[in-house]
Amino acid sequence: MGFENFKNSHNLLKEWKYNWTPLEKGYTDKILYINISDNEIKEKDVPAEMKEKFIGGKGYGLRLLWDATKPETKWNDPENEINIASGPIGGITQYSGAGKSLVVSISPQTESIIDSNVGGFFGPFLKFSGFDALELQGKSEKEIIIYIDGVNHKVEIFEAPEEPLDSHKLADQLTEIFANDDKDKKNIGVVSAGSAADNSLIGMLNFSFYDPKRKLVRLKQAGRGGIGTVFRDKKIKAIVAKVPGIKGNLNNVVDLKAIMERGKTFNKEMRDLDDSQAEMRTKGTAHLVNIMNDYDLLPTHNYKFGSHPKADEIHGDVWKKRFTQGIPDGCWIGCNMACSKGVDNYKVRSGPYKDESVIVDGPEYENAGGLGSNCGIFNPDYIIEANFYCDTYGICTISWGTLLAFIMECYENGILNEERTGGLKLNFGNADSAMELMHRLARGEDFGVIAGMGTRKMKKMFAEKGWGNADFLQDIAMENKGLEYSEYVSKESLAQQGGFAMTNKGPQHDEAWLIFMDMVNNQIPTFEDKAEALHYFPMFRTWFGLQGLCKLPWNDVEPTTNAETDEPAKVPEHVDNYVEIYKAVTGKPFDKEEMIRQSERVYNFQRIFNLRKGFGTRKHDAQPYRAAGPVTVEEYESRAERYDTQMKEKIGVDPKGKTTEEKVAITRKFREEQYEKLLDAVYLRRGWTKNGVPKISHLKELGMDLPELVELIKPHQED
Repeated sequence: MGFENFKNSHNLLKEWKYNWTPLEKGYTDKILYINISDNEIKEKDVPAEMKEKFIGGKGYGLRLLWDATKPETKWNDPENEINIASGPIGGITQYSGAGKSLVVSISPQTESIIDSNVGGFFGPFLKFSGFDALELQGKSEKEIIIYIDGVNHKVEIFEAPEEPLDSHKLADQLTEIFANDDKDKKNIGVVSAGSAADNSLIGMLNFSFYDPKRKLVRLKQAGRGGIGTVFRDKKIKAIVAKVPGIKGNLNNVVDLKAIMERGKTFNKEMRDLDDSQAEMRTKGTAHLVNIMNDYDLLPTHNYKFGSHPKADEIHGDVWKKRFTQGIPDGCWIGCNMACSKGVDNYKVRSGPYKDESVIVDGPEYENAGGLGSNCGIFNPDYIIEANFYCDTYGICTISWGTLLAFIMECYENGILNEERTGGLKLNFGNADSAMELMHRLARGEDFGVIAGMGTRKMKKMFAEKGWGNADFLQDIAMENKGLEYSEYVSKESLAQQGGFAMTNKGPQHDEAWLIFMDMVNNQIPTFEDKAEALHYFPMFRTWFGLQGLCKLPWNDVEPTTNAETDEPAKVPEHVDNYVEIYKAVTGKPFDKEEMIRQSERVYNFQRIFNLRKGFGTRKHDAQPYRAAGPVTVEEYESRAERYDTQMKEKIGVDPKGKTTEEKVAITRKFREEQYEKLLDAVYLRRGWTKNGVPKISHLKELGMDLPELVELIKPHQED
């Protein structure tokens, strides 16, 4: 079916034509606003203050959401928004990793503010269609597809009752429909969710990109926080963007030559160093499996352990053999990392697509660690299949892996049984039952729907039904703020515990990954050192989300001289690249200090936004004890020598003659006290009160003392 046939067979609900605004120094200064309750479409100007203080990407999404909602707005209220934005650097093709966009909404899981970064074509295509951001509000009564036509400069909303819902089918079909011919497919970007997003709170969004070498549509995910659930609650089946093509200097930057020079240097590093460093071009992020296992950091059996004898069965070399090699696997044009690995011609073994041959995007490390080792499943075929179905059904793979591991531990402790799970034996390692549970979720059936509520709501439900001890459930449920942990064991890294639990949105590694600095290299031994790291790195990483950049090119390959620098963990040469690229795009004065200040403004705004939603204080930065230390006797005894030594050397207590239960309690008291001291140190460094609320004086220093923020935090200031 071509586009003309599509138009003839689909009810056009609204057409809106616009005057195209070309980019100038990375911006159009225009927002596309669509309210699907009444199909209102309009163009909004970006206020000067918003551009100055919120920059782009996540910053724009947060500001728009704040202005559009009230403190009491729920995730499924019509006024909740899905906001998608790249940033001023996003969309350039002369430096790797510039295809990211950020999606912001009120989360069904956390009931607060969620942001999720994603690759693929849609974000840059939205910019090139004339808009810095898409602000999407309202709820449709009918299934719809929104089409942003950047060729003919119009936006159309179609009723869409017939199209398939699952993303691998829908994205492929819509790319075929909206492209003029095969060559035009590279000019189409599709956003979609999937059938599981209809039946869960953990739904995610897929952003498509066309792979010209494979001649296939592929998918990248905005996974965290249930934004796909919001998407489907609004009855949006897909959003499609189309552009005339990508070439030259579409961002209309000030100094293209400077960007090209930095890009050339980085590309040489990738060619020369990747094979001996991260192996991103052959294994993607899956190379981390063996590294994490070697350092006792690979989540196993719901984070009880950090390694497993069977880990070699999902080792990076296993994935290298499964991934198609020799193909430039980039999810945006010009990215030389080629880390978007894929398993081609995979024959599906179960579910509605059984016996179909598909491409599976991944697995990435988080999927191997979450779907695999954390659930005690060391079967590559299961991980690939679960990865495929999570993607096409619209399920966050991180949330699914972590909540499934929680379910399995509950099953093994008698909190769950076959009667409660609908006949499924959900013990660790049971791949068949795990796969069936996912299919039941997609169909909206029995215990599948309970699993789809997420870890926090399951924990509460199990306790209320009297199925298990509430304190034990609290300890082993790996969630914070309602969001499931991503796949790293943080027990031996106090800084990483803070890097997870102190995040604005919940425990996601994109804010701070400090395990090696802290645990392995002992570079940040004091509380002050840890606090400095937990100030700098979350702010630095936030900056990528303001600009439309991927974080991987920053430190997954490092210059050969990096170890000789004063601050090798920061990779100063690459930081300098980003400083120069920002100046080259925008023409504005800029340095690495202003980079952090840009992020601090937005980071503190998001913290205050959480406060507006009834969260954002110290008690919401509490972590489950499993993230900090051994909950059970089994855990302690699996690393008894380590824990006994720490008890003697760090706590000053001789473990000799004590029962394991006594040692667990002593270790817990110490580690919980250490975490509270860390909170004090980090809050002080960030300019926050002891309750974790930004101080008015700090907002003034940042130039972020906006009246609405000051009014909100005034009652929370200390004497």
